[in-house]
Amino acid sequence: MNYKIALIKGDGIGPEVVGEAVKVMDAIGAKFGHTFEYVDVLMGGRAIDAVGKSYPDGTAEQCRACDAVLLGAVGGPKWGHATDPDKRPETALLSIRKDLALYANLRPAALRPALAESCPLKNDQGIDLMIVRELTGGVYFGKRDRYQTEDRGEEASDLMAYSEKEIERIGRRGFELARLRNKKLTSVDKANVLETSRLWRQVMHRLAEEYPDVQYEDVLVDNAAMQLVRDPGQFDVVVTENMFG
Repeated sequence: MNYKIALIKGDGIGPEVVGEAVKVMDAIGAKFGHTFEYVDVLMGGRAIDAVGKSYPDGTAEQCRACDAVLLGAVGGPKWGHATDPDKRPETALLSIRKDLALYANLRPAALRPALAESCPLKNDQGIDLMIVRELTGGVYFGKRDRYQTEDRGEEASDLMAYSEKEIERIGRRGFELARLRNKKLTSVDKANVLETSRLWRQVMHRLAEEYPDVQYEDVLVDNAAMQLVRDPGQFDVVVTENMFG
């Protein structure tokens, strides 16, 4: 099989890490009979330096023409103080996530026995969990605004919004992953304060009825942070919205 891979080498250590990853992929290809064609795609700080914007026109189209995208870290102090969104590497990251519908960020965390003594977390039950972070909605993608007030100076706002469709999409991914692991799903929200979290919990409860074989629980985000430190072994799959993830 021949696969076309878009390489976004990134900034800082990004090109170094991606370069080593390419060596690993080529070794895998040689062993299992695959070949990889690499397409260099410009994005992030390197793109700002080269063409004046972090997300050049046609970036998403180049990636869609490939079978997969290998992305290195983007950004760095050199571009960290720009006020123009086009000259901020983070703008490119958010844009490509949205354009390619990369809504599910899967973040596994496992503690290997050889490193157990070096881990500051309690690990009596071991640590092997998967965090499923929604990646294309919420406050990261909401409307931003700055305005002047009469008595409080300048004020800024970021809109956090979620639709039922967005929540169901990521929630279903969480339940399906839980079925493949230890059949336990923890949904993290802030339903005691946020209306978006109340909708999140409502949709998740509806989905839970479709997956009776999966043990389901709701945990508020501040408690979830404490429990991850206190006893990470209690978690299997954790699903959460963008900011909390």
